[in-house]
Amino acid sequence: MDRIDKLLCATGRWSRREIKDLVRQGRVLADGRAVRRPEEKVDPSAVSLVVDGERVDCSPCVYVMLHKPAGLLSATEDRSQPTVVELLPEDLRRRGLFPVGRLDKDTTGLLLLTDDGDLAHRLLSPRKHVDKVYLARVEGRVDRSDVEALRAGLVLGDGTVCLPAGLEPVGDGSSCLVTLREGKYHQVKRMLAARGKPVAALHRLRMGPLTLDEGLKPGEWRFLTDRERAELAGLGDTI
Repeated sequence: MDRIDKLLCATGRWSRREIKDLVRQGRVLADGRAVRRPEEKVDPSAVSLVVDGERVDCSPCVYVMLHKPAGLLSATEDRSQPTVVELLPEDLRRRGLFPVGRLDKDTTGLLLLTDDGDLAHRLLSPRKHVDKVYLARVEGRVDRSDVEALRAGLVLGDGTVCLPAGLEPVGDGSSCLVTLREGKYHQVKRMLAARGKPVAALHRLRMGPLTLDEGLKPGEWRFLTDRERAELAGLGDTI
């Protein structure tokens, strides 16, 4: 059981003082009845909280799917350059959401933002074998020798050892699907460059059970569905 003012405050949308005023004005409903005291306790997993006619999600963590556009850093803040977090409304930014893993500034596609640190660890840990799938457009054409080289696991010029990865040519081979189970620095670009096929454009399509929503335009976002959250729960602890 948690206090109603604590639950509402955790959304980042209102301060404790504002919540007190909302309750006093009869604008907060719990299971259809007006809340009389902000310190009243409810079960957050079972209660339906409504403020000004809008249902409020009181889940302990938030999960957002973003279609990352080019030109933004995958970071929570930066002194000189815009970040993906700046695409979110202020109430979500106040919750402290952060990107799970990093996409390069010029890389586009699926990015998950959350305040669930445990989930982020499960998604990013190589030991969990969570696939990340990218569509890469390259200079030149990938061929069977490139497929076999990535499947065997590359050792880059600086000695970096890469786990075996999937490579599937698309069309005439000027594009390809790359599947990783780790996330080393600039890994897709470095692996393909090592094969003499520099990356001209990179787009992430999938991360674990999550697939980029085709209805999201670059820069747009949405909350994960109940089904998507349930699929993520299969990676480990229930969320």
